[in-house]
Amino acid sequence: MPELINQKILVLRAPALRATRDPFDGPGARGLETSPENIAERAVGMTVETDDNPSSATINALQSDPTVLGFAPAMPMRLIEPLPADAAPAAPVTWGVQAVGADTSPFTGAGVTVSVLDTGIDADHPAFAGVNLVTKDFTGAGSAEDDNGHGTHCAGTIFGRDLNGQRIGVARGVQKALIGKVLGGPNGGSSDTLATAMLWAADNGAHVISMSLGMDFPGWVDELVNVNGLSIPAATSIALEGYRANVRLFEQLANLLNARASVAQTTIVIAAAGNESKRTGNPAYEINVAPPAAAYGITSVAALADGGGGLTVAPFSNTMATVAGPGVGVFSAWLNGGTKTISGTSMATPHVAGVAALWAERLLAQGPLSPVLLQAKLIASGTFKPLKNGTDPSDVGAGLVQAPSHAN
Repeated sequence: MPELINQKILVLRAPALRATRDPFDGPGARGLETSPENIAERAVGMTVETDDNPSSATINALQSDPTVLGFAPAMPMRLIEPLPADAAPAAPVTWGVQAVGADTSPFTGAGVTVSVLDTGIDADHPAFAGVNLVTKDFTGAGSAEDDNGHGTHCAGTIFGRDLNGQRIGVARGVQKALIGKVLGGPNGGSSDTLATAMLWAADNGAHVISMSLGMDFPGWVDELVNVNGLSIPAATSIALEGYRANVRLFEQLANLLNARASVAQTTIVIAAAGNESKRTGNPAYEINVAPPAAAYGITSVAALADGGGGLTVAPFSNTMATVAGPGVGVFSAWLNGGTKTISGTSMATPHVAGVAALWAERLLAQGPLSPVLLQAKLIASGTFKPLKNGTDPSDVGAGLVQAPSHAN
């Protein structure tokens, strides 16, 4: 990684695997104990560290350190900005909750802990009455109070209680939620604070982590040009390598969260695919899933619109997602006890997170919860039946996720 002025890095670290001697390797031979239990213990002990201005010697030391699982430059994070939408027609149940089958599911998310890593939450909103909200600020704002509305909207879709007789929450039986403010505040947001928040959520019992955010690649290139004085080609090249390093690091993080399930609770991560595509533009184009959702092991979510002839892929929704959720014209909670209807893969993601909570409840009733089984059930629930004929699977992955029923 190139050495830059004031370039902070994040380091994913875990205790080294125990060295053992294999009797078949002869006297004095050393090996590594790689049993699932040992790997799980190592995963539980992982931490995220930062170094504000590492030297070349520090970088070289990290590369040879057996406790270092990966490191990457701290990349700025940004909100996946929602798009405006027409006010949703009054109905007993929002169209998104109905589309994923949550309104007919016997499960409510009871006993499942979810985490929303976003702009915070309007904790006094009536949609969250009775929910144990455990909050933490990672931005320097001083509290996890939402000053944007985005995080409140996403939380409302996952576990919000009914508002004025209308159901907005997919998993409205969730009793505990971990709210991490990772965007906004004086320090903004970056990949190091996001990784730290993900570990915080997992350490505090989150079964499902929902993230409607993305890495700001253009913003980083701009910073390298204007702050570090690099040329645009050089800044783009350096930012691209950092982008790749961050994807690899989040893949390691997601894999270790899965590995620790044998000695801690299961945690799966669900993230928005991104809104950068212009499917109806001139010229029209599609962008692949943006990180952190692009990292292997994270369930990425595309957005669907409710239209005549079946659900359609939203024109802004990035391609190559794992699954899809309702993401256009989504009505949910907003600031100051209000409500708002907006669109985006940010709105699709909490629908999928809510469905994951319902599946987690169902599977917990049968025994210990496995992250592999939970993710498999969530993805396998995807269906193309409500989608318009000819929908490209590369745009929606396994299709529109569905809540568990008594039959499945």
